[in-house]
Amino acid sequence: MQKTQDTLISVISFCFLISGTCALIYQIAWQRILFASFGADLESMTVIIAAFMLGLGGGALAGGWLADRYPSHTLAFFALTEGGVGAFGCISPDLLRWAGDMTIHAPLSIIASVNFALVLFPTLLMGATLPILVADLARRWTNIGKATGTLYASNTLGATFGALLLGYILFEWVTLDAAIYLAAIGNLSVAAGVFALLFKYTKRDAIES
Repeated sequence: MQKTQDTLISVISFCFLISGTCALIYQIAWQRILFASFGADLESMTVIIAAFMLGLGGGALAGGWLADRYPSHTLAFFALTEGGVGAFGCISPDLLRWAGDMTIHAPLSIIASVNFALVLFPTLLMGATLPILVADLARRWTNIGKATGTLYASNTLGATFGALLLGYILFEWVTLDAAIYLAAIGNLSVAAGVFALLFKYTKRDAIES
């Protein structure tokens, strides 16, 4: 039983590492697309960063609420959030450029609102992942500090890898859109892997009972 739990924790941590890698790729790639559409001035940068921070913070509150209310479904929630981010990633290049074309001559307030809305949805999902997984790992380890530290380390390492991967490899060999699609594949793969893991353990528990 302990070996199974350790394996599951390792898999979850690795999935969160991949999630961090994808999130960093999105952040840089989306910023480049939005800067190309709306300009790379101080106002555009402020709006984009503010939307990211609000989304991550709001998502963390929502994720914590869900984890407290439905503690037995935390991994399913994580898989759904990863799938949602991946699905948005698949359509994001065309969506962001379309929005830029539609609002290129609009007032600054409209442009800022569009930027905010476009980035807010996926970042809300990204922000929800940490408290959801902390709640899951804390239940398995009964140690909130260890769970939080492990997940922060995995996600931060993933973000570091994402920055290096994008800056030194992807931007050299693939297009901006291709980098986003690779990140989307990463999110969707995590979602599929977690759902497969849930199915495996649910089926095994049913057989044992």
